Amino acid sequence: MNREYHKWWSERLQRDMELLVFGHAGAKVLVFPTRFGRFYEYEKLGIVDVLKEKIAQGWLQLYCVDSVDAESLYCRWAHPSGRIQRHIDFEEYILNEVMPFMQSKNQNECVISHGLSLGAFHAANIAFRYPQFFKKLVAFSGRYDLTLSVESFNDLFDGYYNDDIYFHTPSHFLPGLDCSWRLNKLREMDIVMVIGKEDPFLQNNEQLSGILAEKGVNHQFLKWDDRAHSGYYWRRMAALYI
Repeated sequence: MNREYHKWWSERLQRDMELLVFGHAGAKVLVFPTRFGRFYEYEKLGIVDVLKEKIAQGWLQLYCVDSVDAESLYCRWAHPSGRIQRHIDFEEYILNEVMPFMQSKNQNECVISHGLSLGAFHAANIAFRYPQFFKKLVAFSGRYDLTLSVESFNDLFDGYYNDDIYFHTPSHFLPGLDCSWRLNKLREMDIVMVIGKEDPFLQNNEQLSGILAEKGVNHQFLKWDDRAHSGYYWRRMAALYI
């Protein structure tokens, strides 16, 4: 199985960024790690190994990116407006650096946005905002409203709210989405959302599923037993849904 390490200076983020590529051909899977997760997390969790046959056969090619969560959404010393701006910078890095890199290596038209936990937020947010770039979304154990306070999880913006936060919160901006072109692109996307029945963000997932249904966006919304929020569950999910 082909494995490549890449590192370059990001103009959008003004820092070095690293990523791993697994495979040589097939559908391109853009993989976002968990909160504070690194580009090697997906491999460390054993999920690459679960998918190794599909990768070796040329059906899938994984692009496992790094995160900047400690500089953005979880940068507690920064003002919330700075946190969301750094997140926007990260999105610009993905759109203008990572995705062109993916295209240069593999011209397959199928691009899958995929993430775990907070990575599921990243994967869903970018896919819902730019559905023209993705054929599929696979989100495991996601939280799609970062302004919620649930259990030990606090509002990541401390009560602050602006247009940037609105347009980067799927359960906020999707109800108001009325662009027929964008909605049609969303309706063409294969969407899979998986959450544990005891996950604290189950209700948020149910809300997002309801919003998609109201917009006529077909999707699979799957509830697993227990909290289902660990590598043990994600390995099993990956084998089924990617």
